[in-house]
Amino acid sequence: MEHGPAVEYQEETALSDYKTKIGLRFFAIYGAAFVGFVLINTFAPQLMKVKVLLGLNLAVSYGFGLILLAIIMGLAYNAVCTKKEHEYEILAKQAEATSSKGAGK
Repeated sequence: MEHGPAVEYQEETALSDYKTKIGLRFFAIYGAAFVGFVLINTFAPQLMKVKVLLGLNLAVSYGFGLILLAIIMGLAYNAVCTKKEHEYEILAKQAEATSSKGAGK
């Protein structure tokens, strides 16, 4: 017995491509920030002891920054993709209205 989704959902290829492009860009930005964290820990671990923000050392500040960056980027990705989905819905309705007018002639 197959336990797939109750409703088949097919997304526009252009919309899917757009979401993929945005997701990969966000991943690259976050990846660069994370690589910076790893490089500091690898080549200059003594820097992680330096107090930088509100009495917290760089390790803790950078770690919290990475977590906040991930949350902010997730929310931004959702907002950007939702906006684009609404644009596609409007265009689809307009195309449907145009095609139904043409079929009624």
